Amino acid sequence: MADTCRWGFMSTAGIGRKNWKAIRHAGNAVVSAVASRDLEKARQFIATNQADCPFDKEPEAVGDYDELLNHGGIDAVYIPLPTALRHRWVIRAAEAGKHVLCEKPCASNMHELREMTAACKANGVQFMDGVMFMHSTRLPAMKSVLEDKTHIGDLRRIAIQFSFCGPEAFFRTDIRTHSGLEPQGCLGDLGWYCIRQTLWAMNGELPREVFGRVLAEGKQPNSPGNVPLEFSAEMFFESGVSASFYCSFITEHQQSVRFSGSKGYLQLDDFVLPYLGSELSFDVANHAFVVRGCDFNMERHVQKHQVQEYANGWPTAQESRMIRCFSENVLGKRVDESWSRWSLLTQSVLDACLESAQTGKSVRPVRV
Repeated sequence: MADTCRWGFMSTAGIGRKNWKAIRHAGNAVVSAVASRDLEKARQFIATNQADCPFDKEPEAVGDYDELLNHGGIDAVYIPLPTALRHRWVIRAAEAGKHVLCEKPCASNMHELREMTAACKANGVQFMDGVMFMHSTRLPAMKSVLEDKTHIGDLRRIAIQFSFCGPEAFFRTDIRTHSGLEPQGCLGDLGWYCIRQTLWAMNGELPREVFGRVLAEGKQPNSPGNVPLEFSAEMFFESGVSASFYCSFITEHQQSVRFSGSKGYLQLDDFVLPYLGSELSFDVANHAFVVRGCDFNMERHVQKHQVQEYANGWPTAQESRMIRCFSENVLGKRVDESWSRWSLLTQSVLDACLESAQTGKSVRPVRV
């Protein structure tokens, strides 16, 4: 059995620099080729990344996506193309026998994603989306606290915010403000993470109904239509849990999650991109309201939980774990279909949020 998964990059998107380093640190993977429609851009991308984080053998620059898929020295492709283009290229990659790591949001709608994941299944290749936090050791630690019933009690409410305030140039040139490339705007770019975190906490249970609302919209000059710049949603589950999320391109950096229960709550403020450091943490709070005579005291009781994991750029970081996990499946000739299911569940809720915002009515996500 081979001991190294050979990766090809389909485009020179900026997020690829992070995954380049993750592949370098995975221990079982290597970047073998980078494709761009502009061959010089591929060469520049390789040169820049090699200068910062080199592989022993410099990856090959390829000037055509089909050439990359026909490359005999590639096992898996990383696809960070704009969302509107992923459907076509994920299917073609699967048909070429290449395993697929797909950036999020995975598709423009559920119909597209079903076809993408079906093509991967039919061709026996792994499909996974690029939600890095799913691979962090912090999640099992959080799950242990959420399920022990001692600290949180019965889960009742989930509240999430993921936002950043884009600079002026963002609204003129960034593809996330172009409806032809990223039709879901902030809902796709940021809301995907909020939905996934909620579904993870609910063990994959879909909400019975979703209410979504576009709070602000806009577009870059070259966009044919508007995209959501600010979005909020409410979700209600059969188990009695309710959840909300807010995502925005016009509110400064926040990435907070609070899981509230009958006894306390669990909170973290860096659920997508961990704060810089060698430890990841979350807080568990069990505050107490105590009355003594005329004194009405709210006592603050917070316990910090930590796991030894670097925030980024290290072999133990979540992005390195993601690549390592994916590559292990490829090298072991295993296909873990649970990763496709997580993507389909997330897409189902995202589509319901958008449909609700467009119709002004509650929507039940389609079953996966």
